[in-house]
Amino acid sequence: MAATFSAADHQFMARALRLAERGLYTTDPNPRVGCVLVRDAGVVGEGWHRKAGEAHAERIALAAAGAAARGATAYVTLEPCSHHGRTPPCSVGLIEAGVSRVVAAMTDPNPLVSGSGLAMLREAGIQTEVGLLHAEAAALNPGFVQRMQYGRPFVRCKLAMSLDGRTAMANGESRWITGEDARRDVQLLRARSSAVLTGIGTVLADDPSLNVRLADDALFGAQGSGYRRQPLRVVLDSRLRTPPRARMLELPGSTLVVCGEGAPRETEEELCSAGAEVLRLPQLGGRIDLLKLLQALAGRGVNEVLVESGPTLAGSFLQGGLVDELIVYIAPHLMGHAARGLVNLPGLEHMEQRIQLDFHDARRAGRDLRVSLRPRVRYGTA
Repeated sequence: MAATFSAADHQFMARALRLAERGLYTTDPNPRVGCVLVRDAGVVGEGWHRKAGEAHAERIALAAAGAAARGATAYVTLEPCSHHGRTPPCSVGLIEAGVSRVVAAMTDPNPLVSGSGLAMLREAGIQTEVGLLHAEAAALNPGFVQRMQYGRPFVRCKLAMSLDGRTAMANGESRWITGEDARRDVQLLRARSSAVLTGIGTVLADDPSLNVRLADDALFGAQGSGYRRQPLRVVLDSRLRTPPRARMLELPGSTLVVCGEGAPRETEEELCSAGAEVLRLPQLGGRIDLLKLLQALAGRGVNEVLVESGPTLAGSFLQGGLVDELIVYIAPHLMGHAARGLVNLPGLEHMEQRIQLDFHDARRAGRDLRVSLRPRVRYGTA
């Protein structure tokens, strides 16, 4: 029988979700989790997970509540953990604190937990309920959920185009298609991502940084955070043509250059000396196997990947069914029929071959329009 939740339950879980969202840019590779402890209709403690290796949301909330946690209801956006990692199990902490009820938005997709945390609480005589604001909680952690369930990260593909679907002039000139507000929004996408991925063509043409350049107060508010991190930079480079003096290799953070198994070893040594890590993967038709790449990134704890690439690589991800969200920034100008198109999708000759998308969200980004779409068919998802 499904649990029945009160208006107060909804209110306190919504508060826990807002707390969890504070970890949007910092918790990777852990999920974003919030917790609120309530007794006698009042909040006695709350917390959110800030950074991997540090205390989980439940532990922070329990410390804030102290003795007032006894007999309280804990509202948690994700099932409390039951295993020993870098921190002790939160289920044990809740039991020891004497809470009487635990409401979880969703069960933990991590096979190490996946129901065992709630079972441990029930065995201790604590009332447990799950499913309150489940969709909202899952939306906070799309990459963590997908990595645990399907063994690959959540992939966003970012594109910017003119109103007539062009990304660069015929001569390659492309700065800037969109305005400052849209470019700032891209920085926020990078900040929440575990990895930012591009192709060797973009590296050779633009020498990009692929880093987060926003100040701390833009990410965390006026008080700052102290948890700034840079996403992993990933370059797909089958033949190892990445220059050892590429700009990204001189910046803080890590760069992973992914090549084919036959790429020259001497070039690998040069790139490693310049600070890169080189990963060799199988190829399909002379190109990196994108599914193998995503599985390898998942094995490194990568939850969310932001693809910022040219039309060929973006098209390959789309045709492989490997894009979970397509984010397109549309600028209100026309660039003409001779300018370069949005994505390369060879082999689409009939209407039934179209890649079907659903609109997920649309909003203004300054003078530009930001549209989010979800492909109807994605590899390895239900």
